[in-house]
Amino acid sequence: QLRLVESGGGLVQPGGSLVLSCSASNLRLQDTIISWFRQAPGKGREVVACTRITDGRTDYYGSVKGRFATSRDNAQSMAYLHMNNLKPEDTAVYYCAAEVYGSCSESSEEYEFWGQGTQVTVSS
Repeated sequence: QLRLVESGGGLVQPGGSLVLSCSASNLRLQDTIISWFRQAPGKGREVVACTRITDGRTDYYGSVKGRFATSRDNAQSMAYLHMNNLKPEDTAVYYCAAEVYGSCSESSEEYEFWGQGTQVTVSS
């Protein structure tokens, strides 16, 4: 059974950093789009990063450009979201999402598999 589990969220001060992890059970990351979404209170779910299958490059969306980065360990089926220079507006529940043989999409509906989410709170 395919399963995604996020971890690494928490409380951090503005300007701080966090690394989120996404563990993918029964999934070959080489064949899989892994995207990171977030959902702030009262708002819809928005994509922040998507790593393509074709060339392994990552697209970043919105205000996270230049501050967030992704990495992955295919052998361990792990994906990571490195978040730097965090701002209060980054406060949200963060999710990893996967689609086997898919393409990067800003729509959450395009992803079949989701983790349970991890809370990130940026506050002094």
